[in-house]
Amino acid sequence: MPTMTYSTSCHHDVFPRRIFLSTTLLLLLLVSARSFNIATPTTSAAFLHGGTFSSTHPTVTRKKVPSPTFVNVPSSFSSLRMATEEEDSSKNDDEEEKEAEEEEEAESEDVSIPPSSAGSDAIEGYRSGLSISRTSSRENDVIETVMKFGGSSIANAERIDHVAHLIKDQIQSNYRPRAVICSAMGKTTNSLLSAGDFALEGRVNIDAIRTLHMAACDEFDLPKNTREEVNDLLDECEDLLNGVQLIQELSPKSLDQLVSYGERCSVRIMASRLNQIGVPAQAFDSWDVGIFTDSNFGDARLLASSEQAIANTFENRIDPNVVAVVTGFIGHDPNGRITTLGRGGSDLTATAIGAACRLDEIQVWKDVDGILTADPRLVANAIPVPDVSYEEASELAYFGAKVLHPIAMQPAMKYGVPVRVKNSYNPSAEGTVIKKKVKGEDQRLVTAITCKRDIKLLDIQSNAMLGSYGFLATVFGDFEKHRLSVDVLASSEVSVSLTLDKKQSAADVDAVMKDLVTYASVSLAEHRSILTLIADVERSSDVLATVFRVFSQQGIQVEMMSQGASKVNISFILRDDQLDDAIMNLHYCFFEDRCIVNQDTDKEKEEALYL
Repeated sequence: MPTMTYSTSCHHDVFPRRIFLSTTLLLLLLVSARSFNIATPTTSAAFLHGGTFSSTHPTVTRKKVPSPTFVNVPSSFSSLRMATEEEDSSKNDDEEEKEAEEEEEAESEDVSIPPSSAGSDAIEGYRSGLSISRTSSRENDVIETVMKFGGSSIANAERIDHVAHLIKDQIQSNYRPRAVICSAMGKTTNSLLSAGDFALEGRVNIDAIRTLHMAACDEFDLPKNTREEVNDLLDECEDLLNGVQLIQELSPKSLDQLVSYGERCSVRIMASRLNQIGVPAQAFDSWDVGIFTDSNFGDARLLASSEQAIANTFENRIDPNVVAVVTGFIGHDPNGRITTLGRGGSDLTATAIGAACRLDEIQVWKDVDGILTADPRLVANAIPVPDVSYEEASELAYFGAKVLHPIAMQPAMKYGVPVRVKNSYNPSAEGTVIKKKVKGEDQRLVTAITCKRDIKLLDIQSNAMLGSYGFLATVFGDFEKHRLSVDVLASSEVSVSLTLDKKQSAADVDAVMKDLVTYASVSLAEHRSILTLIADVERSSDVLATVFRVFSQQGIQVEMMSQGASKVNISFILRDDQLDDAIMNLHYCFFEDRCIVNQDTDKEKEEALYL
């Protein structure tokens, strides 16, 4: 081997050669350690030779690397290299076969580390190189869900603790809640609206709201950061109200921001409590998970882009083993301003996330045992309905059942994700499953009875000749101009009867009537109610036969009747003072097997036999 002479006259030549010698020594030591079967489980060595890492244990499987060939190695390293080569040549055949098998296994498990790059690509490459997946493998018996809890379910600290343990119990029962949607605590939304009214009158006070939330923080001894976040949100809310007091104006945009503080506080308290009891959780404002809306403040609609945004967020940014506690009811418009989805919009938040992520089930937790056959406040023997179709649930919501938001079913219907309505006060109850139904699988005559009270009935009859062209178009053009929504309608060529609910302003109703009287005779009846049967309309003759016999015997006058285009509802317009009697007697007939019609029929038969 040639002798190498190193110059020391220039100090800048010495440092590179020292690096070369150190690197060469390190490589030879590694080869020597390999030859003598010395374990070197360092992370740096694994990166040097290529290694496979587990996301849960930092175990390194080293790929066998052939001994490198060194050129111009100084004579002082010759004996070490010769000893290494002699040791390698002395291995017996069995050891060589074993090492060959280990090498093949290591090569099959080897992964390549992608080159360094900027931003998310670098992070993705790093994750890929370590064999870390964003989503864990899913067991066959795990049911992925989104769970929604209304204000009454989390009304105070005690209820929050109950719901937190309920979520933990669900996880132990093989449910995996990808998201938990929370409304504001108790009556917080109403309290915030009242605070807005008081601010317009010159008084700003949110002490009761602050006490409710801080009492929950104190009850659980929540961490300092959670308390600070909640306090900061309430301070921000108070600042907004001070602004309202100053300018004496509360716009729809400001009103949406005002009521948002309830949900934003509740999710932070819930997430913190879940973490305390051992359930990994993180609070999110809804726009951080993809809930984007239009700018119709007070009654915003989800944008089409929300679906993909939600799916991407839960797929790529939220660990499936972490419960995302998300604000219901609110979203962001394209300009980043807070909007609300209207009353009951938390249901829509839940179904939008469940549908976008294609989850197994959407759970809506209320304070009743699912969807009931009638309002339990009126009918003591109302019973849960085991299952209903999406269409039936939508009609129930639209016609007054306070279980689901009227448009909340749309995302679930789109992808066929079942929705289960359960009782947070009675978790063991099965609840009601809302799903796609197969024709003919259900033989129920009537599914449920619901109603809307205090509506107006408007009768409009054309003054022109029979069959006058454009009459209906003109009528509905006037309703559109005044932004009035119709609930129930019955029409002919020259007349139409329709209902308006109590949400329509009296000024708008008066304005449309002034337009209508220019070409039609108009009569308005107030204090009316809509009684709706969710029924099998293919058997409508059987349904109507029972209904009209009950009404006849009870002296109940039907002022209008309509069968919905959905083919799952039949509606009757009655006087308000006759509604309760009608519902109770119809419930006796369709659900309690003590129908007054049947009793009277049996009595008539007995009398006929006696005669």
